[in-house]
Amino acid sequence: MFRNTFQSGFLSILYAIGSKPLQIWRKNINNGYVKRITDFEMQSSVIEICGANVSTCFLSCPTNPKQTLGVKMPFLVLLIKYLKKYFTFEVQVIDDKNVKRRFRASNYQSNTRVKPFICTIPMKLDEGWNQIHFNLTDFTRRAYGTNYLETLRVQIHANCRIRRIYFTDQLLSSKSIPDEYRAFSNANDDNAEEQYQNQLANDPNAQMMQQEGEAEEHYQQEYHEENQEEHHVEQNEEHHVEQMEEQKVEQNHEENAQENPQENAQENQQENPQENPQENAQENQEKQQDNNQAQQEERPLENDNQNQDEENGKRPAQE
Repeated sequence: MFRNTFQSGFLSILYAIGSKPLQIWRKNINNGYVKRITDFEMQSSVIEICGANVSTCFLSCPTNPKQTLGVKMPFLVLLIKYLKKYFTFEVQVIDDKNVKRRFRASNYQSNTRVKPFICTIPMKLDEGWNQIHFNLTDFTRRAYGTNYLETLRVQIHANCRIRRIYFTDQLLSSKSIPDEYRAFSNANDDNAEEQYQNQLANDPNAQMMQQEGEAEEHYQQEYHEENQEEHHVEQNEEHHVEQMEEQKVEQNHEENAQENPQENAQENQQENPQENPQENAQENQEKQQDNNQAQQEERPLENDNQNQDEENGKRPAQE
């Protein structure tokens, strides 16, 4: 919608003073109303939206659900009057991962919840008129760790009064902001700068995000240290278990060797028959020599027996 337009300074998407303040906004009203009235405190026209249920009574921009705003300015500013009722607004953005994220700020929640596609944020409003500064770049980075590219849609739910909703490329002091972009026209107020600085310093949303960021960093540091300690303990336990297993294996070998030395020797010979080939060759040579000696000893005995038989055969013939 505004993607092809030059974006610098201030870009207003709703201004209660004019002929058609809700020209680019779509109304979704159920058990409620939206009308333009005169606020006596502001002394000007404002848009009032009220309803029995905040989820079924809201204004959305742009009117066509298929269209997007295409605003690349990082700061969203809302001039809202708190009516002491439930109130919420929602901003849909797209990040550098091409993922659509939604930020929903409300005054009836107490905790920040970050889900993959929506982040709900508690919001504290003062009585009367409030100037809400929403840093889209910072919220996108803190919630999802990505970079903000542009705003797609904006929804304002019941119950509140609206003077103006606009985008800006940077936050300026109250003296630098034109009167129509401020909650009150205090051009002659000497303490406007101090009030603006105090408002930023006491902004509960900014403090909440800062505290959450510090808490998250502290939690990540503690988690990293705990993981290192657990990893070190696990390594020590694994090393200890390996040592115990090695000791058990050695003890089993020693016990088996003491109980059955002959069986172990036979097993070793069967397992390693070729460990000592020289010793086997020597044993074979010794066996052959013994056999040769035995054969040589048997041969003279046979010769003696033959000689005796011959002599015995000759003697009877001579007689």
